[in-house]
Amino acid sequence: MIRVDGLTVVFNAGTQDERAALRDLSISVPKGQWVSLIGSNGAGKTTLLNAIAGSVPAAAGSIVLDGAERSGEPEYRRSRIVGRVRQDPSAGTAPEMTVLDNLALASRKGPRRLLPAKPAALRRELIGRLAELGMGLEDRAAENVSRLSGGQRQALALLMAAMTRPAVLLLDEHTAALDPRNADIVTELTRRFVRGYGLTALMVTHDMRRALAEGDRLVMMHEGTVVADLSGPEKAGSSVEGLVRMFRDVRGEEYAEDRDLLS
Repeated sequence: MIRVDGLTVVFNAGTQDERAALRDLSISVPKGQWVSLIGSNGAGKTTLLNAIAGSVPAAAGSIVLDGAERSGEPEYRRSRIVGRVRQDPSAGTAPEMTVLDNLALASRKGPRRLLPAKPAALRRELIGRLAELGMGLEDRAAENVSRLSGGQRQALALLMAAMTRPAVLLLDEHTAALDPRNADIVTELTRRFVRGYGLTALMVTHDMRRALAEGDRLVMMHEGTVVADLSGPEKAGSSVEGLVRMFRDVRGEEYAEDRDLLS
């Protein structure tokens, strides 16, 4: 689970360029819920993920993950319970290591009881995990990750982030750099992992249709705070056009161009 209370993040504090990226933001995500985060560039979506992961410090507020206060905990400690996939397919893997070595490295994070301890058994387990991706990576386990396509690498990064069943899975526009076919494949794998493992997930996306189609809940951000929170029938009954109208109401008619939300 995730509980964020009164979170404020300030960049360039004490200078002429001081800017509040998050403003007294509060959000609670129960265990096993999948939330899509939308909003224009600069709304604070990625900053929220960074604050949860411990990549940026909070000026104020509380961050509770998996039932424990984590606000003062360094990023490397939080990484034990936080899985993350970024937009760049190369960011979540070590390109000059083999596919199998990348996966073995990821398997050391989290509860080790989930995977066998003996090398031969672990190898069989990891090869089986690769086969489940349906991309033929089990036959390329000895190749360096740098030789994979962007879609294959992002699928591997997603598997690495999810396989140890982290308490929190953070997805930062993880399909944005992919072509439509691979974006659909990675989205389907995301659905399989989040639902199959019962993960608590925050997914940043600029794809309104994908945000409406996937997950349990849709949260719209603007200027560092939450301005809309839709779930259940309200989310199911929403449309891209309705989200754009909602966004126009938040920003005012002087900012009424649809691309502000979709860019």
